[in-house]
Formats: sequence, structure tokens, C-alpha cells
Amino acid sequence: MNWYLQSGKDSDVIISSRVRLSRNIEGIPFVGKCKEEELKTVYSKLKSIVSSLGYGLKFIDLKDLDDINKEVLVEKHLISPEFAKSKNPYSAIILNDEENICIVINEEDHIKLQVFCSGIELENLMNLAIEIDQKLENLIPYSFSKKYGYLTACPTNVGTGLKISVMCHLPALTVTGNIRKVLNAVNNLGMSVKGVYGEGSKAEGDIYQISNNQTLGVTEKEITKNLKLISQKIIEQERLARKYLGKKGLDLEDRIYRDFGLVSNARKISEEETRELLSSVKLGTDLGIIKELNDSKVAKLMLETKPACIQKRLGKRLSVYEQDIERANIIKEIIKEDE
Repeated sequence: MNWYLQSGKDSDVIISSRVRLSRNIEGIPFVGKCKEEELKTVYSKLKSIVSSLGYGLKFIDLKDLDDINKEVLVEKHLISPEFAKSKNPYSAIILNDEENICIVINEEDHIKLQVFCSGIELENLMNLAIEIDQKLENLIPYSFSKKYGYLTACPTNVGTGLKISVMCHLPALTVTGNIRKVLNAVNNLGMSVKGVYGEGSKAEGDIYQISNNQTLGVTEKEITKNLKLISQKIIEQERLARKYLGKKGLDLEDRIYRDFGLVSNARKISEEETRELLSSVKLGTDLGIIKELNDSKVAKLMLETKPACIQKRLGKRLSVYEQDIERANIIKEIIKEDE
């Protein structure tokens, strides 16, 4: 089972975690300053070492993927929306079958090494990223400064080149009106709060992405520790808010089951309405109110109802109206699936 369909530690609140390391190859300009021949050199170097890395990794040319498959990768958070639109002929990814390892080639930096997991397992994830990074560094010389650390195209990544992020589901804090206070506190602690697709995007279905700001003058261990501490505080606050909502008993159950009834019986349903209703359904499942679903089914519902995933499942392009009809059908299919 792919990592994004699994249930992880504290995944009632922390849906997923990601560790990302930005790296560049010594002696080659950053992607924005690269000539086509230099981009080809980066591409060829990475392609030639894939078999030496292990982990069942495969090299995939971005130009070999159609638009729907690129959009699916965006919906799975494996690549950015900007990278999916790249016209660079030497853009590629290195991916394994479980899709918990994804190395992006020639985006902003030559190499963007990403590892993912369900729930929160930051130390294990960090260890895996470092392990792969060391294998890469043994095969390819990195751009590195004794004074500044790893050199990156974006100044905010210089140093460790490390960005750790967690996707948080915070419906109870939203309902109780405490969400802004908590997110402001996170910002004040040197972390940034973004939408589900990173910079410039907005929160969807009460899901927020929280990541470190500082990469220079701190160690990987310190960044990991800080984000873990903040994540634990967020988990604590969200669970307190859920406990408070739980005191409303029948009123909460009624609202959640109404939302579950809407999403599971609609004949057509928009992406936006599905997101909002599934946020409530996930909360109900996590609280044990909805017995008909489990974590895996909720995760599948949240992914398989996105536009590109629907169109990939059907094997064709659909209008928004057609997507709304198929989305309702897919929701019913997933709910009825055997365990």
C-alpha cells in the first residue's frame, strides 16, 4: 500500500510528514542560469546513478507523462504545480513503487530529495533522507561552502538545504474559533504556515502545511526537534478542542452524520464541497463516531476524489460537470469496498 493510504503515528491530526533536501552539483550553475547542455549534464548524471541508489527507484522523464499523470503527481504532493508545467526537456523524477521517495531533477535546484510518511515520524524520515543523501553525495559532488553549507538557488534554503513539513488536519480548532491563535503562535515560533500545495496556496478542508523557516545556522537535528515539539503542541491543542466538541455529544454526532450522509448519497458533488464534507467525515472517523469507515478509506476518499485522480481512474479527460458526477460514484464505490 502506498504511504499516503496508510495510517501513521498521530495521523488523526498529522496526516503526513515530508523531509526535503535541496542540493546542487558542483561546477554547474543553478537551474535558472543553466544552458540547455548543462541541464542535460545534470539529467544524464542522475539517470546514470539510479541503479546504484537502490530502494527500487526508477527514472521517469517528465516529458513522457501526459498532463493528467503530471497533475496526479501534484495531487499526491510529489511534485509542485510549477514543476508539472515545466517546459524544460531535461526535467525528471526518480520514484519508487511506494512513492515515499521522490527525487525531483532540474526544478529550482538540480536535486530535490524528498521522503514522505503517513503521520509523524520525523526522526525516522530524517534518517532515511540522510541515508539517501549520503549515497548521492558519494556518487555526485555537491556545491558546498565551508562557511555557508549547501549552496541552493533560493537563499532561504542555504545551509542545511532542509525543509521539513507536516500536514495538519485541524477541524476542531477551526470550529471552536481557536485556529488563528494557534497558527499565529506557530508563526511566532519561526515556522511558516502554508496551504496544502505550498507557497501561495490556501488551506483546504481544514488542512494546513507547517514547515521550518530557518536553514542556516542550525543543524538538521535542531530543525527536526523544533518542528516535532511544535507538532506535539498542535496535536495537543487540536485534541483538547475535539474533547470540548465531544461534550456536545448528540449535536456533534448529528452534524457529522449529516455531512457523511451528504457526501455518501450525493448524485453529483463538487471538489470543494467534497473537501469540506470529508474534513468532517475524517473527524468523525477519528473520534469513533463513524463506524462505517477506517483511516485507509478516508485517505483514499481524500485522494481519489481530486480532479486528476478521477480522470486517471476513468482514463479520459472530463468536464467539471462530468467530474462532479463521477466523484459521487467513486465515493460510493470506496465506501462499499471490502476491508
